[in-house]
Amino acid sequence: MGASKGDTSLLERLLHSDDRWVSLGRDLVWVVGVVGLIALALYLVSGTWPAVVTIESESMVPNMNVGDLVFVVAPDRFGNLTTSAEGAATGVGRFNTYPDRAGSAVWGDVIIYRPNGNINVHPIIHRAIDHVNDSAAAAEFGAEHGGYVTKGDHNAIRDQDGGYIGLGRLEPVKPEWVIGKAVLVVPLVGYLPLHLIEVALVLIGLTIVYELWLSRREKAKAPPPRGKGRRK
Repeated sequence: MGASKGDTSLLERLLHSDDRWVSLGRDLVWVVGVVGLIALALYLVSGTWPAVVTIESESMVPNMNVGDLVFVVAPDRFGNLTTSAEGAATGVGRFNTYPDRAGSAVWGDVIIYRPNGNINVHPIIHRAIDHVNDSAAAAEFGAEHGGYVTKGDHNAIRDQDGGYIGLGRLEPVKPEWVIGKAVLVVPLVGYLPLHLIEVALVLIGLTIVYELWLSRREKAKAPPPRGKGRRK
């Protein structure tokens, strides 16, 4: 005897169902799974998270522009984190095609860090221009600890000479505040992550409208039910 319909597992019925909404659910699960695998792969390669960030201001123009997508790796991946002061002496630097606003050559790594270690505000992506010890930081910035001194290539002043709304004066960046360093920039692609929620809602809405349209079209094409024949 063949297996009855009740013997078929729920998973098998979901996997092989021809119901339109079940099929849509399978597609959504597949998309989520693919996105999850991509995120895992990015994390394994980069060693940090987020592994990509989007430029949202003009502070790094012209080396990085609004809408650029930046790939990020852990600070010690692909070589030690290098400041601009160290890079100028060794000729090491990234995204230094153009000089900074003051006309000086820029060297070293561009880092992504949490301002004053706060996890509730957007990270800052600026160049690490120097590193100071505790005593130098206390004398110059009024801070109780040392760390990296940072600056946007397009900015007139260093981050630690200014402040951040809601945080006050920015302190030298502790190593544990550094999320990673930038290794690759893809122009304009970052506009999509900037509006990811809106794009996802539009795509889901269009998918639902399309499924409803197909369902109505199939119902319209279906032949009318046959009436009962008259008895002679």
